[in-house]
Amino acid sequence: MHPLETYLAEIATLRGATKETSGYPALANLLNAVGHTLKPKVRCIIHPKNSGAGIPDGGLFTPDQLKNRNEEESFIDQKPARGVIEVKSTRDDIDDISETEQVNDYLKHYGLVLLTNYCSFLLLKRGDNGKPIRLESFQLAPDEKSFWIVAAQPRKAASELGERFIEYLKRVMLHAAPLNNPKDVAFFLASYARDARARVEGAGNLPALAAVRGALEEALGMKFEAEKGEHFFRSTLVQTLFYGVFSAWVLWHKEKPQRKNDFNWKSAAWTLHVPMIKALFEQVATPTKLGPLGLVEVLDWTAAALNRVDRAAFFERFVEDHAVQYFYEPFLEAFDPELRKQLGVWYTPPEIVQYQVARVDAALREELDIPDGLADPRVFVLDPCCGTGAYLVEVLRKVSKTLTEEKGEDALVNAELKEAAQKRVFGFEILPAPFVVAHLQMGLLLQNLSVPLDDTKGERAGIFLTNALTGWDEDKANPHLANWPELEIERRGAGKVKQEKPILVILGNPPYNAFAGISPKEEQGLVEAYKGVYWTQRKNKDGEDLFDEDGQPVMKRHYKLADPVNKGGWGIKKFNLDELYVRFFRIAERRIAEKSGKGIVCYISNFSYLSEQSFVEMRQRFVQEFDSLWFDCLNGDSRETGKLTPEGKPDPSVFSTDYNREGIKVGTAIGLMVRQPKRSKKPNVFFRQFWGANKRAEILASLQTKNFPKQYEQVAPEYINRFTFCPQNVATAYLSWPKLNELCESQPLQGMDEDRANSLIEIGKSALASRMEKYFDELVEWEEFASLKTGLSRKSAAFKPEKIRKIAQDKDAFTTKNLRRYLFRPCDVRWCYYTPVPNVWKRSRPDLWKQSWPGNAFLLSRTTGVAEPEGVPFIFTKNLLARDSMRGHAVAIPLRLRESSKEKPKKDDGNGELGSILRECCSRLHSRRGENYR
Repeated sequence: MHPLETYLAEIATLRGATKETSGYPALANLLNAVGHTLKPKVRCIIHPKNSGAGIPDGGLFTPDQLKNRNEEESFIDQKPARGVIEVKSTRDDIDDISETEQVNDYLKHYGLVLLTNYCSFLLLKRGDNGKPIRLESFQLAPDEKSFWIVAAQPRKAASELGERFIEYLKRVMLHAAPLNNPKDVAFFLASYARDARARVEGAGNLPALAAVRGALEEALGMKFEAEKGEHFFRSTLVQTLFYGVFSAWVLWHKEKPQRKNDFNWKSAAWTLHVPMIKALFEQVATPTKLGPLGLVEVLDWTAAALNRVDRAAFFERFVEDHAVQYFYEPFLEAFDPELRKQLGVWYTPPEIVQYQVARVDAALREELDIPDGLADPRVFVLDPCCGTGAYLVEVLRKVSKTLTEEKGEDALVNAELKEAAQKRVFGFEILPAPFVVAHLQMGLLLQNLSVPLDDTKGERAGIFLTNALTGWDEDKANPHLANWPELEIERRGAGKVKQEKPILVILGNPPYNAFAGISPKEEQGLVEAYKGVYWTQRKNKDGEDLFDEDGQPVMKRHYKLADPVNKGGWGIKKFNLDELYVRFFRIAERRIAEKSGKGIVCYISNFSYLSEQSFVEMRQRFVQEFDSLWFDCLNGDSRETGKLTPEGKPDPSVFSTDYNREGIKVGTAIGLMVRQPKRSKKPNVFFRQFWGANKRAEILASLQTKNFPKQYEQVAPEYINRFTFCPQNVATAYLSWPKLNELCESQPLQGMDEDRANSLIEIGKSALASRMEKYFDELVEWEEFASLKTGLSRKSAAFKPEKIRKIAQDKDAFTTKNLRRYLFRPCDVRWCYYTPVPNVWKRSRPDLWKQSWPGNAFLLSRTTGVAEPEGVPFIFTKNLLARDSMRGHAVAIPLRLRESSKEKPKKDDGNGELGSILRECCSRLHSRRGENYR
């Protein structure tokens, strides 16, 4: 039960009590429930005995104060570390209480007092002049009558107010704690941000809020639709404000570190050199616009918390290089963990950033004949998904190192770096919060170099809030941003980079998830070239070309689904190519290969494109458009290898850090591709891979190897091997062998997928039969069946169990003929119950059922390799089969095909020519990563 729900339920029983002390136990239980979640824990003691100012109603103590004591003992020798509590009855006004002599005495003696009448809460502290200072307050209801109505509905109140109220009490108990640790400061920021988000989400549809939303949609070229889109927008608004405040505070401190703690959050609008942030703060602070959101109060509290920070200790611990680590991932995890997961927010480890930038610098020198690498003023760099700016800062560090160590231009270095930060090192970001942090990082870098950006001269870093996947072909003025010139500045600045700057390097870490919105057709159609799409002009009945009203050709889209060499299907699954990182590859390829005509692309991304069959057209284009391609496979995939090395040792993601040990599920790879102005006849493709827990350090250390290219294996992508970028240790003759699917008259069949907690699968036949008889029996009520607690009565997002059961009873009936043997795992044959009714099984595979008849059998294999060494990647079975009966997902090849109701042998019964071929193939079957088995 939520602590607020418990508190209100206990308080409600006390209505009419004459003594204010009646509610002490409920209040103490509430404070102890919240205090127990803190580190160190905080405990409420009622009437702690003390001297000097009477006995307060309660005290908030830390564990070190309670050692070898009990509640009956005296606390005369120490003050409660987190303040005292003064309690009055619900009839008393809390403002009147705050002015009493007793409260003033408590403040003089204890310094911090929490006042409450059980309904309202107010934190007071003693000011330097001895007068009380009002800090944070919280109301469960505006008056006593309303409070008893709230107390009568504790669950509803907990749902509506619980998060904000608990956060408030946590901040009260931590107010007197030392504030000098970056993680503690991050907690306070996230706590205030959650309060702010609750206010924004509860504000309804304010016209000014709708105006901000509309302007942001126009600027980013996307729509925040449905519930997720609305949550994304409001969460983004709050994040941006709080990152703006924090960033401004950091820069404010760096300007004059010895100044007193008098930071004002409104100064954030004038510290970050970003017009868009100024406009947003002005909206919040203007009562007639976003004032009704009540964010000014929360931002005032935030500034007060920052002014409590021991800045000397804080900045001693706060390494500016790791500002993101302390205040981006951790903040978003605490503020909105679900949104963080949806957006795939991951802090790129510094070793990876350093490695990519160093490789790009080396490739510029060695392959494009640019001796100064990134330091050359002709080299324009773009990170199209810059996040918090890690790559941009590292590029400037590399430039600084080149200028100082190799060229000896100490006097001019800082000025050149400032010029580069503004005019040739660019970043695009679609999320306003990391966009703010990127400007913070760049501002700190230049400030530390004593060349800060001058806002009065219009100076700003070349980082723009924009959708990096649109706006590359034309720049039309957006009339919808007429009232938001600040966002128009972002759109216009980004457009100038996209259309005019001679970008030579594109690098970064593309996002792994899409955003909560719908992007325009321009973005959605980006990867058609990787899907094997081609266009022809439509014709009328007479064979004449068709044109629309504007005289433009009417085109028809087609998909290339055939392998021109092997005459079989490429096996492209178009949805795999809709992953966001693929779009960023297409943007980079198009910009470097098709527009600049030379340059470098360097991304760390999902490694699927290296070998999986859906990406064959994508790989073919890379081979056609680039002259040298270097791939560092970093493995760490949960699906393909189970995050284990070939030796069975742990193989975590490179994104697994001390802070975020989970990392990400997918394997990753760094791809560096170079387009030379003078094209080579045949591209050079190089591959190597890293395994284990130390691969971040190993890949960075590999830069020091004298003969760097010798660390790679050269590969030869071509039609015959689906342009795979991974090495193949097979004989040339093997490639000419027929593939299993080429021996089939029909495509291999997918295995069944239950996803009902094995309710349709059982080791014992009778137990399964009994369960399924009850499932189909209309005389068995739903409640009786649900009491069995099987997966067939468990709700999920896509499974409505009671509704599906009624449909099954209408369309099907129990029969023992549908109790069939089922290959669950290798050497693990169970019983299953088959029904074709949709959604009883998640995937019942009717085509597989059609071919599963007495006398028939299946050869099982999988479409791609999953390990090296592979072992024996096939199984022979006469049973139905699970999709996961083999690692990597099984597909079944029936030895004979049944068409309609007749049994029709495929070509023989398995003992003739076809059987001989299959036996020969199976005996010589060899796996290759990314290849259909031959």
